[in-house]
Amino acid sequence: QVQLVESGGGSVQAGGSMRLSCAASPAKRYCVTWFRQAPGKEREGVATFNLEAKQTYANSVQGRFTVSRDNAKNTLYLQMNDLKPEDTAMYYCAADPSRSLACGLSQTQYPYWGQGTQVTVSS
Repeated sequence: QVQLVESGGGSVQAGGSMRLSCAASPAKRYCVTWFRQAPGKEREGVATFNLEAKQTYANSVQGRFTVSRDNAKNTLYLQMNDLKPEDTAMYYCAADPSRSLACGLSQTQYPYWGQGTQVTVSS
């Protein structure tokens, strides 16, 4: 049983910054990954952070977003800078408790999902 709770979403102007949080339980080091989905579009893997701190990013956010993890709090963060209107989406975190190194950006890997937090970027 894995529980994920996202927070930190809201509305910002283009060029602004936000930080999302994903609190995961139980407190174990397994794959937790950020996804997003905009209306009418498929769910997109955004960023992931594995046991050895290897980070993987979607091309659309590379250089603007940074994923990190607080192991003591078992929380995954997504720092989003230079936000663009096309970043508007529902952002989800997802967990794969069977893996800790091979953390990918494909949604098919992840059986556990949070409820999401909405991010809206205005021009």
